[in-house]
Amino acid sequence: MTWTSTMSSGYSSWEDDSGEYYFTAKTSFIKKPPVKSISGNEKERETSYLSKDDLQHKLEFYNSAVSDNFRMTLNPNGTTYTGFIKVHIELKRPITVETSGSHERNNNTETAFYTPKGSANILHISSINTVREVIEALLRKFTVVDNPAKFALFKKRQKDDQVYTCKLSDGEHPLLLRLLAGPDTNVLSFVLREQQTGEVMWDSFSVPELQNFIQILNREEEEHLQLLRRRYATYRQKLEEALQGQRTPG
Repeated sequence: MTWTSTMSSGYSSWEDDSGEYYFTAKTSFIKKPPVKSISGNEKERETSYLSKDDLQHKLEFYNSAVSDNFRMTLNPNGTTYTGFIKVHIELKRPITVETSGSHERNNNTETAFYTPKGSANILHISSINTVREVIEALLRKFTVVDNPAKFALFKKRQKDDQVYTCKLSDGEHPLLLRLLAGPDTNVLSFVLREQQTGEVMWDSFSVPELQNFIQILNREEEEHLQLLRRRYATYRQKLEEALQGQRTPG
């Protein structure tokens, strides 16, 4: 798998794909902790506080302001809609991706690596898709096997040379936020990051996953120790050179 950090075609992604495409988020991708199920009708009610006339007006205004082809489309029911969101990837820890030369699960292998700085992807989703479903869709798209509970979606805003970020709750609807904010990414953009350590639901992880976390922490600890050793070795060398200079008669 080849990873890139730009999106020249608009539909391009982490992978170096040969053609343009979009990915539609669905509602059941990766196994997650049991939660109270929400029916499609309940989801529609959660996102349909706008009247049909107001919703159509906002969609028309949004589409007139976009500078690309990523417009929103009202569904025949007149209460839900589909559209595009761009998610920036800002992960500090490596992710584990499943690679396979066969469709058989037993032949799959897993590779851990860091995502390139500036990575991003565009998802085609529905107004009823939640933050948690968007995270799962993104992980599913790139066969990331890490538990979705490790990740969180943030909204970011730039104003007066300041950047403000806020973590979104699992039940919020990104496409509704995009519609209300408009297409300007300075007003609103989405960022995928790791959960804070204290926010991770560790009970939802399997033993192999927890063991993998320990290995990652051990590797990061060793990298930090090596950095400190090199730094202090440099200090020690400079001090010894300074002492040698003091001892040498002028």
